[in-house]
Amino acid sequence: MERKPVFTGAATALITPTTEAGVDYESLGKLIDWQIEKGIDALVIAGSTGEGKTLSDKEHREVLRFSAERIAGRVPMIAGTGSNETEYAISLSRYACQAGADALLVVTPYYIKATQNGLVKMYSMIADAVTKPLILYNVPSRTGVNIEPETYARLADHGNIIGIKEANSDISKIVSTAALVRGKLDLYSGNDDQIIPILSLGGKGVISVLSNLMPAETVKMCRMYFEGDTAGAAELQLRYLPLIRALFCEVNPIPVKAAMSALGWCKNYLRMPLTPLEDAHRELLFAAMRKEGLL
Repeated sequence: MERKPVFTGAATALITPTTEAGVDYESLGKLIDWQIEKGIDALVIAGSTGEGKTLSDKEHREVLRFSAERIAGRVPMIAGTGSNETEYAISLSRYACQAGADALLVVTPYYIKATQNGLVKMYSMIADAVTKPLILYNVPSRTGVNIEPETYARLADHGNIIGIKEANSDISKIVSTAALVRGKLDLYSGNDDQIIPILSLGGKGVISVLSNLMPAETVKMCRMYFEGDTAGAAELQLRYLPLIRALFCEVNPIPVKAAMSALGWCKNYLRMPLTPLEDAHRELLFAAMRKEGLL
């Protein structure tokens, strides 16, 4: 029997507003409310875009607790709880479950370059230890390790592993994965420039950076596809491509933090070693935002 997805459509990989003094919870709360008002299907808290790896353990847990309370069940909350140390990932994941997360987004262990057997054992250990389902997060450009299609197939029978955020740009491998896990794991695009291609493979949606700025439009793109307007959905995918590319002109979340700051949602402050967007890229980003009427 096919399992119910955590969400279908667009989930925002939400930024975490910060200042020199720490996490800006007032701005974070306002962002959460605005995203929900705009119809977002789910929110991912303290993932890559949320600078989860530059938060202290205390901050990370508090951001998860605060966000769960603010969301208050209005949409599913997915907590970023992956680590390159398995016991810490288990501890943080357990905390997220207790705090009210609906699911856990668990990235592959970065720097370690685990074997495929190691990935199976790690994910199985985490899934066995927690009460909420796992979405596996594959982003080899950041972590140095790729989850192979056959490895997904090995993990697909675990009752507490239900989805994949696939940010591997190798579309051929994504096709192979979709064929192997069909009906067992829900596939989500982790790249905004591949939303419609992955939906066409049976994907359930996207975990998006673009939707920080344009939640309603990103939701609309997915819904158009699901409702059968594939040409219209593809047109939106192509229309937003310049903005999507601008949002990745430097490593995420540098550009999206600059964009959200320009829109008045937060300070353009990042934790080292992340640094503010360079001037040449800033104009590229702002030009793309102006084209979409955001500025």
